[in-house]
Amino acid sequence: MATLVDSPLAEADRGSVPRPSRTSIFLGRSVTALLVIGPVLALGLAVPLLWGREVSLTDLVVAAIFYVVSGFGVTVGYHRLFAHRSFRPARWLKIVLASAGSLALEGSVVGWVANHRRHHVYSDKPGDPHSPHLYGNGVRAQLRGFAHAHVGWLFKVDTTSAARFAPELLDDADTRLIGRLFPIFAVSSLAAPFFIGWTITGAIGGALTALLWAGLARMVLLHHVTWSVNSICHMFGKQPATHKDHSTNFAPLAILSFGESWHNFHHAHPASARHGAYPHQIDPGAALIKLFERTGCATNVRWPTAGQLVLSLPD
Repeated sequence: MATLVDSPLAEADRGSVPRPSRTSIFLGRSVTALLVIGPVLALGLAVPLLWGREVSLTDLVVAAIFYVVSGFGVTVGYHRLFAHRSFRPARWLKIVLASAGSLALEGSVVGWVANHRRHHVYSDKPGDPHSPHLYGNGVRAQLRGFAHAHVGWLFKVDTTSAARFAPELLDDADTRLIGRLFPIFAVSSLAAPFFIGWTITGAIGGALTALLWAGLARMVLLHHVTWSVNSICHMFGKQPATHKDHSTNFAPLAILSFGESWHNFHHAHPASARHGAYPHQIDPGAALIKLFERTGCATNVRWPTAGQLVLSLPD
């Protein structure tokens, strides 16, 4: 998720990013708080009011659809396509994936990609926007690092230069436009479940429960799964592929993260379209890319090579 505020960085990292005013910092943190804390507070208020009421199948199905669409938008779109160029898509597919990723409310495609590329350049070193390993080795330092990597970094005054880390996305008319339309996608991501629930049930109650589960609850779950790759997958798990940083494979998150939690192999071979490199490592994101490849809407897919697999022992 792209942080919305900026902080002092080395000039090489800042590129042409100007120091923001206090007003813009306040507004940025307010928007971040609205996206990060607002849904949790709304759930905390709504769930007690609905306690004892049955969750409808409609709510669960709509929530699952929105989770899958927005989750694949981040995993396959924002991450594997735009950040690492793991495959070459047809133009319509590029637009669909950028739009689907925007529905996750994790920031615009340009900002998300810039932050992620910077993370790889400085992985677990000063300059990494969300490493959990920059505060020391004690228990207190590790807890502080975990909180920073999971969500705290979003509130830091620390904008990454898109001109340096994602210049081709700024030059691409499609991604540039979708990035500018992010606020509309954010509103639509919550408004669409409301109107779908209203259309299906014909009642305002059905619209509100659809908003609760397919909008807010889905958004909270996807956010924390994504942030867990920053925190859990740099602190807990196995390192079969590389020890150059603290990235790990954490199998329990594989399905919910659509394969993103095979994070150690990803850091060893960032451009690979498959993160779960071995048959027992479930990677729904790679399966979707394989489907795109078979239907001809994705080409030049960068699958793991035999040499990469030999050097990366399965966990």
